[in-house]
Amino acid sequence: MTANSPYFVLEQSYEYTEKIKKSRFITYLTPTKGRQAADQFVRDIKAQHPSARHHCWAFVAGRPSDGQQYGFSDDGEPSGTAGKPILNCLLGCNVGEMTAVVVRYYGGIKLGTGGLVRAYAGGVQQVLKLIEPIECLIYKELHLTCDYVQIAAIESLFSVYNGKLKHAEYGAKVVMQLDVDARHIQAFITAVRNKTNGQVNVKVVD
Repeated sequence: MTANSPYFVLEQSYEYTEKIKKSRFITYLTPTKGRQAADQFVRDIKAQHPSARHHCWAFVAGRPSDGQQYGFSDDGEPSGTAGKPILNCLLGCNVGEMTAVVVRYYGGIKLGTGGLVRAYAGGVQQVLKLIEPIECLIYKELHLTCDYVQIAAIESLFSVYNGKLKHAEYGAKVVMQLDVDARHIQAFITAVRNKTNGQVNVKVVD
């Protein structure tokens, strides 16, 4: 899988609640694009449940294979019993840009390390059974300058190469800002030049 390959993400948030030996575990799962969004979601859940004993969490904030976008916390539970099991569940479904927070209201009965792992991982596993991921395409931006008579030929290539018009300025020439599926960027540029006899100026925006 390359950096331009699509991956799956969530389209909506999910929630699951269960009681285990008098403790209440509430699992939240939501789309979060980037570590900043993931951190904010964790803070939001903590603010919603200020009296809970623990707010354990993990996130895969980017592409599922990008280890630099992972994070997790046991939030006071014994080391290795909450955050890492949650993260392992997220990684197992091969979906990116999501964060799970499991809130625990302590019921007075200790679960032991094995029981904690099962409780935290189990809630996330139940939530993951509910998800319906969608494909996230990776786009690159192009700036394209053409004549009016060339617009139709260029637009005819959009559906072939997953292209979409972001903005256009109509002056002496037409200046388009496009997003094109990154996997097909060179093929799209070649097709545009073939369609217009090389008369169109195309620039990839880094």
